Amino acid sequence: MTQPMAIDYWTNIFTPDGLRKMYTENEELAPVVKWWSMDERIKGYEPDAFVKMLDECRIEKVYVPSFKMQSFKRRAPILSVDVEEIRALMAACPGRVGGLFGIDISLGFDAVRQLEVAVREWDFEGAHIHCNGWAIPLNHRDLYPIYAKCVELDVPVIVQSGHSAEKMPSEMTRPIYLDDVALYFPDLRIVASHTGWPWAQELIALAWKHPNLFIGCGAHAPKYWDPALVQFLNSRGKGKVLWGTDYPVVRHQDSLEQVAAIDLKPESRALLMRGAAEKVFKSLAKGGA
Repeated sequence: MTQPMAIDYWTNIFTPDGLRKMYTENEELAPVVKWWSMDERIKGYEPDAFVKMLDECRIEKVYVPSFKMQSFKRRAPILSVDVEEIRALMAACPGRVGGLFGIDISLGFDAVRQLEVAVREWDFEGAHIHCNGWAIPLNHRDLYPIYAKCVELDVPVIVQSGHSAEKMPSEMTRPIYLDDVALYFPDLRIVASHTGWPWAQELIALAWKHPNLFIGCGAHAPKYWDPALVQFLNSRGKGKVLWGTDYPVVRHQDSLEQVAAIDLKPESRALLMRGAAEKVFKSLAKGGA
């Protein structure tokens, strides 16, 4: 039986110009290019070539954030992918690229207003939060208005979880902080990305506890996934784990080949590659794009 087309819940901006600004010209992110052997991957794709790659890999859709990151050292913006760049990619790749609105935490309630415009007027399908550089934990009061607005708009929030590979405090995104968030917002669909590593089992426990909390595998090549995560998604965690790449951190084809090498039950594999994403993103559940 042919595997259903996959959904990637987090792919970064993929154009050569976008990746150049995100990594090559970014003084704090440029070092990871060598560290993670990303020289080839950051060459990127023009939209037509990207869609061709998606077709070849049987990937139906990817979600791209207007990424917002602050430098912990300088207390200043380190990365800001313009929302108009994501809108342009959505228009150039209709139905294949969905937008995630990146939250600039420094804007306070203005970020809430911007999120509403992005969802209601520009068809963005979720919020994206990377809070390490701001040195606030995932259960900080400054994030609660964003969480509340996501509930009102009926869209998910995708958050960095686990350690920060950048020079930022990892404690801020320790999975246990999401326990408070999931309890306070039971209707908020939360995707905790990056497998929660090195606190993978902590995140597994929370995903098992909270119906509204999901685990995202982006940025971690499947061959390195914690064995406990594989066991969880293949058993009592069926439908609670989403496949993703955080491209260019992991190349789509490489990730798919490594997932294929994991011994998974057919139902577990289908839920990992698409079914769990349908629970998170309403347009997928409705069969739309």
